[in-house]
Amino acid sequence: MDPVLDQAPAIDATAFKNVLGRFCSGITVITALDEGEPVGFACQSFASLSIEPPLVSFFPARTSSTWPRIRAAGRFCVNILADDQAEICRQLGRPGADKFAGVEWAESANGSPLLAGAMASIDCELHDEVDGGDHTIVVGRVTSLNEHSEARPLLFYRAAFNRLADQ
Repeated sequence: MDPVLDQAPAIDATAFKNVLGRFCSGITVITALDEGEPVGFACQSFASLSIEPPLVSFFPARTSSTWPRIRAAGRFCVNILADDQAEICRQLGRPGADKFAGVEWAESANGSPLLAGAMASIDCELHDEVDGGDHTIVVGRVTSLNEHSEARPLLFYRAAFNRLADQ
């Protein structure tokens, strides 16, 4: 038990989700190859962490059955989704069977799945993992990155997909 955390006030989980749902974020899909098969999951909790050295972070749930398979690969690709990829996000966000059925992809520079239509991709090696409560804080060291299109990003706001408005 952490004495500092034990003194923190109780926070209602629904209120927590509602307030944090007001933070708009982009959507990524984290991918890897596991014994030659593509694995991945949709991830909105992604962030740049450091320029020197180049590090990124994301936060899979401890209940994820996909993260252990990506961890075992030791490397992964962060695919930044375009605003026309909501259906791919839904498909890769579901638990269960073959998430990649019908999904077009090619190998990225590190051999991980690079999703067709992704705006950009970031290849990483697993750098570190830290306990983050009911999630794991994953740090990846960037080994290559690419911009693939000038498309607009797929956004997530208040539990729904959104697009940038025209100005």
